Amino acid sequence: MATRTQSRSSSSNRSSGRDSSQASGENGRGRSQSRNERSAFSWGDNAGPLLGAALAGAAIGFAANYGRKFMMQGLEAYAGDWDDILAAEHEMALGIFDKMLATDETQTWKRSMLLMKLTHALDKHAHQEEMVVYPALREANEKADADQLESEHGYIKTFIFELNEMGPDSPTWLETVRQFRDLVSRHAHMEEEQVFPAFKQGLTEEQNARITSLVNRDGFWMA
Repeated sequence: MATRTQSRSSSSNRSSGRDSSQASGENGRGRSQSRNERSAFSWGDNAGPLLGAALAGAAIGFAANYGRKFMMQGLEAYAGDWDDILAAEHEMALGIFDKMLATDETQTWKRSMLLMKLTHALDKHAHQEEMVVYPALREANEKADADQLESEHGYIKTFIFELNEMGPDSPTWLETVRQFRDLVSRHAHMEEEQVFPAFKQGLTEEQNARITSLVNRDGFWMA
């Protein structure tokens, strides 16, 4: 028969075992909770390098985008005054049309890429004219010419919509591109040979420089 001392010792050992097990379990839960809290609510030890890498990547992308804008608009600004810049953009757009007309129905990817490039070039060009040049024409009492030229921009957008809808493998794709090019060519000729020269003759040097500055500014943001 076990003595009271032995019973108490055995009971104490069992109690100590339970306490130790309980403490171990609580410590384990504490460590697990601590790990969960770190993973759920903190960046951890790698936060600094990860955040730094993300910020560096964003800065590089930002700088690259602005570098591209400066390069593109800088090349155009080198052309001269605002009318020279717009004439250079006309020539570039017509060059893209010629590349499109040189494709065949098997070159669908190339046609799509050229149409995307043309769309961006014409969007940028239209923005510069609609936000700067045409309002200046209206202020100079050339409202009729400004309205006609701006209305033609609407037909240009319609052609872009039609080409996107029909797809680059359409049998009427080339003919539509040809009609589109004719419209842009006539539009450019009216601006370069009639409207812009007459308008520019009435500008002071300061007014001409101001329009050039604004065309470059808007061209930069759209580049």
